[in-house]
Amino acid sequence: MEENNVNDDSVKQSKQELKNDAKGLFTSVKKYLKELLDFRDDTDHEATIEAIKADIPFKGATAWILIFAVFVASIGLNANSTAVVIGAMLISPLMGPILGIGSAFAINDIEVFKKSAINLATMIVLSLLASFVFFYFFPLSEDTSELLGRTKPDIRDVLIAFFGGLALMVARTKKGTVASVIFGVAIATALMPPLCTAGYGLAKGFSGDSIGFTYALGAMYLFTINTIFIALATFLVLKLLSFPMHKYANAAKRKRYATIATVVGIAVMIPAFYTFITALDESRMTSELKKFVNTEIKTITQLQLIEHEPSISDKTLKLNFFNEVPESTVNALYNQLRNNDQYKNIKDFKLDIKGSDTKSFDLITTAYNEKRQELTESKNIIAGLQKQIEDLQGTISELNTRIEQDANNSNQKVIAFSRISKDAKIRYNEIEEIGFANVLSSKDFIKIDTIPQVIIKWNISLPDSIISPKERELRTWLQTEMNLDTLFIKRNK
Repeated sequence: MEENNVNDDSVKQSKQELKNDAKGLFTSVKKYLKELLDFRDDTDHEATIEAIKADIPFKGATAWILIFAVFVASIGLNANSTAVVIGAMLISPLMGPILGIGSAFAINDIEVFKKSAINLATMIVLSLLASFVFFYFFPLSEDTSELLGRTKPDIRDVLIAFFGGLALMVARTKKGTVASVIFGVAIATALMPPLCTAGYGLAKGFSGDSIGFTYALGAMYLFTINTIFIALATFLVLKLLSFPMHKYANAAKRKRYATIATVVGIAVMIPAFYTFITALDESRMTSELKKFVNTEIKTITQLQLIEHEPSISDKTLKLNFFNEVPESTVNALYNQLRNNDQYKNIKDFKLDIKGSDTKSFDLITTAYNEKRQELTESKNIIAGLQKQIEDLQGTISELNTRIEQDANNSNQKVIAFSRISKDAKIRYNEIEEIGFANVLSSKDFIKIDTIPQVIIKWNISLPDSIISPKERELRTWLQTEMNLDTLFIKRNK
């Protein structure tokens, strides 16, 4: 009995030790995470507020910096240069008043809010005016990707603005502001390009293209998203760090301003949350529409999809096919769209299907196959002609070589005969004319021989008795000079 009690005590002790170890481990991990993530001790409240207030004023150099930044960004958008657009983001002073609005709500400072709102509105108007003037006088030949990318904001733009704002404010509140973080947030949130795109849209719209006003609205929507969520992030960080509220001498005034700040803050933040939810829903719809096209349409081999264009606002998916789409296929697509849980956010979308009739498709297919066959035959004929051309080129090359060789040999003989004829005239002054030729001869009328022959015309006053020995002497000399075994001399009267 005592032994069992001892065992029970030992088990209880082991369990207690295990609990103590687990509790100690949990405490250690909690302490480590707190030291890792807690940045409240590294916060400089006074310096942070002063730095934010210092960036709010908009006059003098700040105004010119903004104008120059607008022109730089506009040029970058015009040239479709990402690097130039990034440069404009870095020098833009737009971030200051936005942080001022967020901090004003956090610390209940109505004066900071007024200054920030007025300066931000002035910056927006000046930016739109400068970009409008630039694009009105330097219109684009076509819409660049840098511009079009800022006319249709989505959930990613909301998240970038919010988390970028959080990063910026954490860096701002740190003792010794991290400049690289501020620059990085300026690039990520991209406040300047949407304003320039809006100016471009206005210039395009006033030039007669109504799509420009659509671009302007989309770009201003993106700028509004960035502004609201950066201000919201500023508000949340300052509240989390328990920044002291602005002090008013009059308690009633403090209460009134606090009420105003709360009402205005709620009025501003409601659209922010609405924008977030709307953008999130649109992102889900876009994703499901893309999945529907890839899974339900492109996998059907009988359908040849040319293009598809989703419209979130009209809740329509336009599908353009190269061939006719049977009614049964249309019903099957609607059945998948309505009853498949993968497409629960686009169940009420309408499919706007356009396709060619079967006869036209067959005619086009037949004509295509015929042209392909003709092209193949033409390629074969061309290949044969190319072979013949190559053979003829080889033959011509051989003939040219032989002609050159014969001409060279003939030229050498002409040169040799010219020399020999001169020597012959010197040796035998009585010669009046000399000629040389190869004569074809046949004695049995079967075999043909080529016989070198020299034709000599002597002075008519010279008697035969003198000519005969001279001819024998001349033949011997010519055979030696011309390197001939046989040579006949013919006398020309």
